[in-house]
Amino acid sequence: MSEAAALQLCTFSVAGHQLGIAVAKVQEILRAQPLTRVPLAPRSVSGLMNLRGQIAVVLDLRRRLELPERDADAPVFHVVLGSEGGVVSLLVDAVGDVIEVSEQSFEPPPETLRGAARALLRGAYKLERGLVLALDTQKAIGVRAGA
Repeated sequence: MSEAAALQLCTFSVAGHQLGIAVAKVQEILRAQPLTRVPLAPRSVSGLMNLRGQIAVVLDLRRRLELPERDADAPVFHVVLGSEGGVVSLLVDAVGDVIEVSEQSFEPPPETLRGAARALLRGAYKLERGLVLALDTQKAIGVRAGA
């Protein structure tokens, strides 16, 4: 695969869906961290996290995608992204591998996805073992009141 046609994705799962973000956008991945609740914050904001002196907003990707809540004792991971507005962490269920995908395998989001899940995805990459949904990080970290 030529470098121009290949893209590396950091993969993770949320409610049984495999998603991916370009590796270049991922700052780091962490296990569960202590969070500080934010009163009156939108529903998708799980809280704030101190990341070596830098405050990061933590968004629950299940809530952003309008997927079922995770069990209270289920493990979570933080996919930490650097953005223009600062550091943002996305809470995910599990972290996968870094994979290489081809732009030729990219297609629009599946028709079966509706609502917020469809709106927050750029599309999907077809792999031999299924689909990797490409998360639109700009849309995913943009939070509105009530989201």
